[in-house]
Amino acid sequence: MTTRHDLEPHLAETAPAPAPAPADRPEVLRYTAFSRDPQGGNPAGVVLDATGLTDAEQLAIAAELGYSETAFLTAPPPGLGGEPGRAFTVRFFSPLAEVPFCGHATVATAVALADRIGPGDLLFATRAGTVPVAVTERDGVAYATLTSVEPKVSEVAAADLAEALAALGWAAADLDPRLPARIAYAGARHLVIGVATRERLADLDYDFDRLATFMRAHDLTTLQLAWAAPGGTKRSATFHVRDPFPVGGVVEDPATGAAAAAFGAYTRALGITTAPATLTLHQGEDLGRPGLLEVRIAAGDPRIAVTGAATRIP
Repeated sequence: MTTRHDLEPHLAETAPAPAPAPADRPEVLRYTAFSRDPQGGNPAGVVLDATGLTDAEQLAIAAELGYSETAFLTAPPPGLGGEPGRAFTVRFFSPLAEVPFCGHATVATAVALADRIGPGDLLFATRAGTVPVAVTERDGVAYATLTSVEPKVSEVAAADLAEALAALGWAAADLDPRLPARIAYAGARHLVIGVATRERLADLDYDFDRLATFMRAHDLTTLQLAWAAPGGTKRSATFHVRDPFPVGGVVEDPATGAAAAAFGAYTRALGITTAPATLTLHQGEDLGRPGLLEVRIAAGDPRIAVTGAATRIP
Protein backbone atom coordinates (compact mmCIF):
# COMPACT_ATOMS: atom_id res chain seq x y z
CA MET A 1 0.00 0.00 0.00
CA THR A 2 1.29 3.45 -0.91
CA THR A 3 0.55 5.95 1.83
CA ARG A 4 1.64 9.47 2.71
CA HIS A 5 1.40 10.95 6.20
CA ASP A 6 2.28 14.58 5.52
CA LEU A 7 1.21 17.45 3.31
CA GLU A 8 4.20 17.40 0.99
CA PRO A 9 3.37 17.14 -2.72
CA HIS A 10 3.38 13.67 -4.26
CA LEU A 11 4.61 14.84 -7.64
CA ALA A 12 4.04 13.24 -11.01
CA GLU A 13 6.92 11.58 -12.82
CA THR A 14 7.08 14.51 -15.24
CA ALA A 15 8.16 17.56 -13.29
CA PRO A 16 6.44 20.89 -14.01
CA ALA A 17 8.22 23.60 -15.95
CA PRO A 18 10.68 25.67 -13.91
CA ALA A 19 9.16 28.55 -11.97
CA PRO A 20 9.85 32.07 -13.27
CA ALA A 21 13.22 33.50 -12.34
CA PRO A 22 13.14 35.40 -9.01
CA ALA A 23 13.55 38.76 -10.73
CA ASP A 24 10.47 38.10 -12.88
CA ARG A 25 8.33 36.30 -10.32
CA PRO A 26 5.20 38.01 -9.02
CA GLU A 27 4.65 38.29 -5.29
CA VAL A 28 3.15 35.09 -3.83
CA LEU A 29 1.14 35.75 -0.68
CA ARG A 30 0.37 33.01 1.83
CA TYR A 31 -2.93 32.92 3.70
CA THR A 32 -4.67 30.24 5.69
CA ALA A 33 -8.42 29.83 5.22
CA PHE A 34 -11.11 28.66 7.64
CA SER A 35 -9.09 29.59 10.69
CA ARG A 36 -8.27 32.70 12.69
CA ASP A 37 -4.90 31.10 13.56
CA PRO A 38 -2.10 30.97 10.95
CA GLN A 39 -1.31 27.47 12.27
CA GLY A 40 -4.82 26.20 11.56
CA GLY A 41 -7.04 25.84 8.53
CA ASN A 42 -5.83 25.28 4.98
CA PRO A 43 -2.91 27.31 3.60
CA ALA A 44 -3.22 28.75 0.11
CA GLY A 45 -0.98 30.75 -2.12
CA VAL A 46 -2.38 33.93 -3.65
CA VAL A 47 -0.90 35.78 -6.64
CA LEU A 48 -2.83 39.02 -6.94
CA ASP A 49 -1.34 39.87 -10.33
CA ALA A 50 -0.69 36.86 -12.55
CA THR A 51 -0.74 38.89 -15.76
CA GLY A 52 1.63 37.37 -18.29
CA LEU A 53 2.17 34.08 -16.48
CA THR A 54 1.79 31.00 -18.64
CA ASP A 55 -0.10 27.92 -17.48
CA ALA A 56 3.21 26.12 -16.97
CA GLU A 57 4.57 28.98 -14.87
CA GLN A 58 1.46 29.04 -12.69
CA LEU A 59 1.66 25.29 -12.19
CA ALA A 60 5.35 25.56 -11.33
CA ILE A 61 4.70 28.23 -8.71
CA ALA A 62 1.93 26.11 -7.16
CA ALA A 63 4.17 23.04 -7.14
CA GLU A 64 7.06 24.91 -5.54
CA LEU A 65 4.81 26.37 -2.86
CA GLY A 66 3.35 22.92 -2.19
CA TYR A 67 -0.04 23.96 -0.82
CA SER A 68 -3.24 22.24 -1.89
CA GLU A 69 -3.97 25.16 -4.20
CA THR A 70 -2.64 28.52 -5.24
CA ALA A 71 -4.91 31.20 -6.75
CA PHE A 72 -3.84 33.41 -9.67
CA LEU A 73 -5.70 36.65 -10.45
CA THR A 74 -5.95 38.50 -13.73
CA ALA A 75 -8.35 41.06 -15.20
CA PRO A 76 -12.02 40.08 -15.38
CA PRO A 77 -13.54 38.91 -18.66
CA PRO A 78 -15.69 41.43 -20.55
CA GLY A 79 -19.21 41.61 -19.23
CA LEU A 80 -18.53 39.94 -15.88
CA GLY A 81 -20.04 42.83 -13.97
CA GLY A 82 -19.30 43.65 -10.37
CA GLU A 83 -17.88 46.84 -8.94
CA PRO A 84 -14.92 48.24 -10.89
CA GLY A 85 -11.67 47.15 -9.28
CA ARG A 86 -13.42 44.38 -7.33
CA ALA A 87 -13.98 41.81 -10.10
CA PHE A 88 -11.31 39.35 -11.29
CA THR A 89 -10.58 36.21 -13.23
CA VAL A 90 -9.25 33.58 -10.81
CA ARG A 91 -7.55 30.30 -11.68
CA PHE A 92 -6.56 27.62 -9.19
CA PHE A 93 -3.57 25.29 -9.46
CA SER A 94 -2.68 22.38 -7.20
CA PRO A 95 0.92 21.09 -7.24
CA LEU A 96 -0.08 18.71 -10.05
CA ALA A 97 -2.86 20.29 -12.08
CA GLU A 98 -5.33 23.11 -12.54
CA VAL A 99 -8.66 22.61 -10.75
CA PRO A 100 -11.91 24.30 -11.81
CA PHE A 101 -12.72 25.73 -8.40
CA CYS A 102 -11.20 25.85 -4.93
CA GLY A 103 -13.15 27.13 -1.95
CA HIS A 104 -10.37 27.67 0.57
CA ALA A 105 -8.20 29.53 -1.95
CA THR A 106 -11.26 31.65 -2.82
CA VAL A 107 -11.66 32.60 0.83
CA ALA A 108 -7.92 33.28 1.15
CA THR A 109 -7.92 35.39 -2.01
CA ALA A 110 -10.93 37.42 -0.94
CA VAL A 111 -9.34 38.28 2.40
CA ALA A 112 -5.99 39.05 0.74
CA LEU A 113 -7.82 41.50 -1.52
CA ALA A 114 -9.75 42.97 1.43
CA ASP A 115 -6.45 43.62 3.19
CA ARG A 116 -5.55 45.87 0.26
CA ILE A 117 -8.79 47.35 -1.06
CA GLY A 118 -11.08 46.94 1.95
CA PRO A 119 -13.92 44.57 2.83
CA GLY A 120 -17.04 44.35 0.72
CA ASP A 121 -18.35 42.50 -2.30
CA LEU A 122 -16.10 40.82 -4.86
CA LEU A 123 -16.87 38.90 -8.04
CA PHE A 124 -14.68 36.06 -9.34
CA ALA A 125 -14.82 34.49 -12.79
CA THR A 126 -13.65 30.87 -12.37
CA ARG A 127 -13.57 27.89 -14.70
CA ALA A 128 -16.62 26.57 -12.83
CA GLY A 129 -18.59 29.79 -13.24
CA THR A 130 -19.12 33.14 -11.55
CA VAL A 131 -18.61 33.13 -7.77
CA PRO A 132 -19.66 36.14 -5.67
CA VAL A 133 -17.75 36.63 -2.42
CA ALA A 134 -18.49 39.03 0.43
CA VAL A 135 -15.83 39.98 3.00
CA THR A 136 -16.84 41.28 6.44
CA GLU A 137 -15.09 41.69 9.77
CA ARG A 138 -15.89 40.05 13.10
CA ASP A 139 -13.92 41.20 16.12
CA GLY A 140 -11.15 42.48 13.88
CA VAL A 141 -10.88 39.25 11.87
CA ALA A 142 -11.81 39.07 8.19
CA TYR A 143 -14.40 36.49 7.13
CA ALA A 144 -15.28 35.67 3.53
CA THR A 145 -18.55 34.16 2.34
CA LEU A 146 -18.54 32.58 -1.10
CA THR A 147 -21.71 31.66 -2.94
CA SER A 148 -21.28 28.55 -5.05
CA VAL A 149 -22.36 27.90 -8.59
CA GLU A 150 -25.57 25.88 -8.86
CA PRO A 151 -24.87 22.43 -7.38
CA LYS A 152 -25.75 18.95 -8.60
CA VAL A 153 -26.01 15.63 -6.75
CA SER A 154 -26.00 12.23 -8.46
CA GLU A 155 -25.87 8.52 -7.69
CA VAL A 156 -22.62 6.59 -7.48
CA ALA A 157 -22.42 3.08 -8.92
CA ALA A 158 -22.00 0.27 -6.40
CA ALA A 159 -18.84 -0.94 -8.14
CA ASP A 160 -17.33 2.54 -8.01
CA LEU A 161 -18.08 2.89 -4.31
CA ALA A 162 -16.54 -0.52 -3.71
CA GLU A 163 -13.34 0.57 -5.45
CA ALA A 164 -13.19 3.78 -3.40
CA LEU A 165 -13.62 1.79 -0.19
CA ALA A 166 -10.94 -0.66 -1.25
CA ALA A 167 -8.51 2.21 -1.85
CA LEU A 168 -9.40 3.63 1.58
CA GLY A 169 -9.04 0.21 3.21
CA TRP A 170 -12.59 0.49 4.59
CA ALA A 171 -15.40 -2.04 4.83
CA ALA A 172 -19.13 -1.53 4.33
CA ALA A 173 -19.53 -1.72 8.12
CA ASP A 174 -17.49 1.49 8.42
CA LEU A 175 -20.21 3.49 6.64
CA ASP A 176 -23.15 5.43 8.06
CA PRO A 177 -26.36 4.37 6.26
CA ARG A 178 -27.92 7.74 7.16
CA LEU A 179 -25.35 9.38 4.86
CA PRO A 180 -25.44 7.31 1.66
CA ALA A 181 -22.65 7.82 -0.84
CA ARG A 182 -23.28 10.30 -3.65
CA ILE A 183 -21.36 12.44 -6.14
CA ALA A 184 -21.87 16.10 -5.22
CA TYR A 185 -20.84 19.11 -7.26
CA ALA A 186 -20.72 22.82 -6.43
CA GLY A 187 -17.90 23.89 -8.71
CA ALA A 188 -15.91 20.64 -8.45
CA ARG A 189 -16.94 16.99 -8.13
CA HIS A 190 -16.61 15.19 -4.78
CA LEU A 191 -17.56 11.70 -3.67
CA VAL A 192 -19.39 12.05 -0.34
CA ILE A 193 -19.09 9.04 1.97
CA GLY A 194 -20.72 8.93 5.39
CA VAL A 195 -18.60 7.43 8.18
CA ALA A 196 -20.14 5.47 11.06
CA THR A 197 -17.74 6.57 13.83
CA ARG A 198 -15.38 9.40 14.64
CA GLU A 199 -12.68 6.78 15.29
CA ARG A 200 -12.96 5.41 11.76
CA LEU A 201 -12.70 8.93 10.36
CA ALA A 202 -9.60 9.62 12.44
CA ASP A 203 -7.89 6.44 11.25
CA LEU A 204 -7.22 7.43 7.64
CA ASP A 205 -4.40 5.49 5.98
CA TYR A 206 -5.17 4.96 2.31
CA ASP A 207 -3.58 3.71 -0.90
CA PHE A 208 -2.49 6.99 -2.46
CA ASP A 209 -1.92 5.80 -6.01
CA ARG A 210 -4.96 3.53 -6.18
CA LEU A 211 -7.28 6.28 -4.94
CA ALA A 212 -5.72 8.84 -7.28
CA THR A 213 -6.29 6.52 -10.26
CA PHE A 214 -9.92 5.98 -9.26
CA MET A 215 -10.53 9.70 -8.77
CA ARG A 216 -9.00 10.69 -12.10
CA ALA A 217 -11.18 8.12 -13.85
CA HIS A 218 -14.29 9.72 -12.34
CA ASP A 219 -13.20 13.38 -12.46
CA LEU A 220 -13.25 13.73 -8.67
CA THR A 221 -11.44 16.52 -6.88
CA THR A 222 -11.65 15.06 -3.36
CA LEU A 223 -13.48 12.48 -1.32
CA GLN A 224 -15.65 14.16 1.33
CA LEU A 225 -15.60 11.76 4.29
CA ALA A 226 -18.18 12.90 6.83
CA TRP A 227 -19.16 11.89 10.36
CA ALA A 228 -22.36 13.34 11.84
CA ALA A 229 -21.92 14.59 15.40
CA PRO A 230 -24.81 13.69 17.75
CA GLY A 231 -27.62 16.14 18.35
CA GLY A 232 -28.07 17.56 14.89
CA THR A 233 -31.40 18.63 13.45
CA LYS A 234 -32.60 19.32 9.90
CA ARG A 235 -32.01 23.03 10.52
CA SER A 236 -28.70 22.88 12.37
CA ALA A 237 -26.08 20.12 12.44
CA THR A 238 -22.38 19.58 13.04
CA PHE A 239 -20.12 17.28 11.04
CA HIS A 240 -16.47 16.31 11.16
CA VAL A 241 -15.00 15.87 7.68
CA ARG A 242 -11.78 14.86 5.95
CA ASP A 243 -10.85 15.20 2.27
CA PRO A 244 -8.23 12.99 0.64
CA PHE A 245 -6.77 14.88 -2.33
CA PRO A 246 -4.24 12.64 -4.11
CA VAL A 247 -5.17 13.99 -7.56
CA GLY A 248 -3.87 17.37 -6.39
CA GLY A 249 -0.56 15.93 -5.22
CA VAL A 250 -1.25 16.06 -1.47
CA VAL A 251 -2.52 13.40 0.88
CA GLU A 252 -5.28 15.48 2.40
CA ASP A 253 -6.84 18.92 2.14
CA PRO A 254 -6.96 20.44 5.65
CA ALA A 255 -10.12 22.49 4.95
CA THR A 256 -12.13 22.22 1.75
CA GLY A 257 -14.59 24.97 0.87
CA ALA A 258 -15.67 23.52 -2.48
CA ALA A 259 -16.43 20.17 -0.85
CA ALA A 260 -18.28 21.96 1.96
CA ALA A 261 -20.55 23.63 -0.59
CA ALA A 262 -21.09 20.31 -2.35
CA PHE A 263 -21.84 18.67 0.99
CA GLY A 264 -24.46 21.30 1.79
CA ALA A 265 -26.18 20.53 -1.52
CA TYR A 266 -25.92 16.81 -0.76
CA THR A 267 -27.66 17.15 2.61
CA ARG A 268 -30.50 19.13 1.03
CA ALA A 269 -30.93 16.73 -1.89
CA LEU A 270 -31.17 13.72 0.44
CA GLY A 271 -33.50 15.40 2.92
CA ILE A 272 -30.88 15.39 5.66
CA THR A 273 -31.43 19.13 6.02
CA THR A 274 -34.40 21.38 5.37
CA ALA A 275 -33.75 24.92 4.19
CA PRO A 276 -33.01 27.30 5.71
CA ALA A 277 -30.30 25.37 7.49
CA THR A 278 -26.79 25.93 8.82
CA LEU A 279 -24.09 23.28 9.01
CA THR A 280 -20.90 23.54 11.02
CA LEU A 281 -18.01 21.53 9.59
CA HIS A 282 -14.89 20.74 11.61
CA GLN A 283 -11.93 19.79 9.44
CA GLY A 284 -8.18 19.50 9.88
CA GLU A 285 -8.20 18.41 13.52
CA ASP A 286 -6.59 15.06 12.67
CA LEU A 287 -3.83 16.90 10.81
CA GLY A 288 -3.11 19.32 13.63
CA ARG A 289 -4.57 22.20 11.57
CA PRO A 290 -8.11 22.66 12.91
CA GLY A 291 -10.47 24.63 10.73
CA LEU A 292 -14.10 25.70 10.92
CA LEU A 293 -16.45 26.00 7.96
CA GLU A 294 -19.97 27.40 8.11
CA VAL A 295 -22.34 26.17 5.41
CA ARG A 296 -25.67 27.90 4.82
CA ILE A 297 -28.49 26.36 2.82
CA ALA A 298 -31.04 28.98 1.83
CA ALA A 299 -34.69 28.55 0.98
CA GLY A 300 -35.46 29.52 -2.60
CA ASP A 301 -31.82 29.54 -3.80
CA PRO A 302 -30.14 26.34 -5.01
CA ARG A 303 -26.69 27.77 -4.41
CA ILE A 304 -24.76 27.11 -1.20
CA ALA A 305 -22.92 29.72 0.88
CA VAL A 306 -19.71 28.85 2.71
CA THR A 307 -18.13 31.18 5.27
CA GLY A 308 -14.76 31.11 6.95
CA ALA A 309 -12.09 33.30 8.46
CA ALA A 310 -8.73 33.79 6.82
CA THR A 311 -5.48 35.25 8.03
CA ARG A 312 -2.07 35.92 6.53
CA ILE A 313 0.73 33.47 7.26
CA PRO A 314 3.78 35.42 8.43
